[in-house]
Amino acid sequence: MAEVVSWLDGGDQPDRATLAAAVRASLRTLAQGAPGRSVEVRVPPFAAEQCVAGPTHTRGTPPNVVETDPRTWLELATGRLAWAEAVDTGRVIASGTRADDIAEYLPVV
Repeated sequence: MAEVVSWLDGGDQPDRATLAAAVRASLRTLAQGAPGRSVEVRVPPFAAEQCVAGPTHTRGTPPNVVETDPRTWLELATGRLAWAEAVDTGRVIASGTRADDIAEYLPVV
């Protein structure tokens, strides 16, 4: 994780495996802190996780989806970026009425 923190602070990008591990671990942490299946958080190409209590959607794409790139997700997860700023600047695509619900669970690390 030190390599990822260094990258977020302006250092060199870590290798793909390190980046993938950080994304997956932080998404699992989010899901543990916000158990449920009403919102799907996608960080392509590494992972997707369902979280937040509420109505469960089980067929096809859930109606409440959050999608972002790995760097933006890790900035959110570590508190380096505010949810509102990420959404307002288009760094996060949040669809559905419950997608903003994950904001209360950030940061996760």
